[in-house]
Amino acid sequence: MSRPGGRRALALAGALTIAAGAALAGAPPATAAAVTAACTKTSDWGTGFEGRCTITNGTASSLSGWKVAFDLPAGTTVTSAWDATRSVSGTRHTFANAGWNGTLAAGATASFGFGGTGPGWISGCTVNGGACDGSGGQPDPDPDPDPDPDPDPDPGPGPGPGARKVIGYFAQWGVYQRNYHVKNIDTSGSASKLTHINYAFGNVQNGQCAIGDGYADYDRFYQAGESVDGQADTWDAGALRGSFNQLRKLKKKHPHLKVIWSFGGWTWSGGFGQAAANPAAFAESCHRLVEDPRWADVFDGIDIDWEYPNACGLTCDTSGPAAFRNLMSALRSRFGSSNLVTAAITADGTAGGKIDAADYGGAAQYVDWYLPMTYDFFGAWAAGGPTAPHSPLTTYNGIPTQGFHSDAAIQKLRSKGVPASKLLLGIGFYGRGWTGVTQSAPGGTATGPAPGTYEQGIEDYKVLKNRCPSTGTVAGTAYAKCGAQWWSYDTPGSIGGKMTYAKNQGLAGSFFWELSGDTTGGELITAMRNGLG
Repeated sequence: MSRPGGRRALALAGALTIAAGAALAGAPPATAAAVTAACTKTSDWGTGFEGRCTITNGTASSLSGWKVAFDLPAGTTVTSAWDATRSVSGTRHTFANAGWNGTLAAGATASFGFGGTGPGWISGCTVNGGACDGSGGQPDPDPDPDPDPDPDPDPGPGPGPGARKVIGYFAQWGVYQRNYHVKNIDTSGSASKLTHINYAFGNVQNGQCAIGDGYADYDRFYQAGESVDGQADTWDAGALRGSFNQLRKLKKKHPHLKVIWSFGGWTWSGGFGQAAANPAAFAESCHRLVEDPRWADVFDGIDIDWEYPNACGLTCDTSGPAAFRNLMSALRSRFGSSNLVTAAITADGTAGGKIDAADYGGAAQYVDWYLPMTYDFFGAWAAGGPTAPHSPLTTYNGIPTQGFHSDAAIQKLRSKGVPASKLLLGIGFYGRGWTGVTQSAPGGTATGPAPGTYEQGIEDYKVLKNRCPSTGTVAGTAYAKCGAQWWSYDTPGSIGGKMTYAKNQGLAGSFFWELSGDTTGGELITAMRNGLG
């Protein structure tokens, strides 16, 4: 991409898969003057499904809290949920409001979604203890003895100390056209589900770490309504403003959160070659910037996003296979053990590919964890296709390039001595798409990139879920055919499967690019948090 830090890819496409999209009702039509819940299958691909339940307050008074419960037959279970909290007892699955969506005025509705495995569907549906169709008496209008009257998400304590990591990138340029600010991390409920935020990006110039966008980073004035704590910024001399100050406020509200400053990215990786010529001087410049007294309390470490050491990205680097290891060693020495030192790295698992070009195994001793960018394997930079999922978890029949999938990257890194406990699985909160496509399954031809809101060939999940709903899955991720367009992207259901993979592999957790692509209620991050447990 042309914007600073935009993610890129590797190249090409694939075939196979199964279908979806039935709407199998989970409850009869609603009865008047009752609280009801209607549940439908929104997608079904044989071995798995996604569903949605809509709660309607058909009474004349306000509803404070709701709980929906149902049974699933043997061999069918729910693996993830969003916009609700979930508990399971045997075959009984119970979903309660998420805090922010619990209060329903008379006639109002709220919805939650879930993903699962198996061919069955729900039975015995109840809402607040009464039948979901409103028959059999009036359900309890207040299932929570102490409901939270605050419509904002309850931040809670955040993930427990033993929980796997959920790391989200915040893109500094999102405060402009996207109008996405740090406050959105809070109001979406995402802050309580994250363990870390990577702030993207700082620049790399003249062999040193440098500010990426001073106005967005530390100067933009936030009015009270835009601010995390409802307090406007001040113009006092020396006062910190911008996203850095908002992150400071977010950390105060959610003390479990850690924030890491990420440097480089697709556009700003060209400076790493010069930095690698004098790693100690580079590390000193980065420490001086990250620990600047104006914002030292905001950041808990540094992340390096070099695309790609001793290989080609937007530009080509020829600094040698040892350069990355030497750079990370210098950063660890300067930042010490009390700060986090991490790196976003290539996920090219091909023989002789980008993972083989640098000493990622040797550098692993210096990093707290790696973030392999297991997305952007395929996309419409190959304008004619073949169409292929941009973030396949595994290989599949017809994959355009062997080794271009998440599992290949994870296994190659492990074979080089990188512990599973230092690896995270990457998720894209966006899709990549083509136009001029006639074939529904992957592997079709195209005439070019599909139109996108900000850039051709790429679109946020929050847009695609409604504009081009999933019609099938392949290699652990979803795809969609709508008109002449073909898109691939992760859904809450496919994320649930990927989180199971991360747990089974013993990975440290998962990360995603980037926060503004999710829905206002945080569907995707909720699926990640629930899936990792």
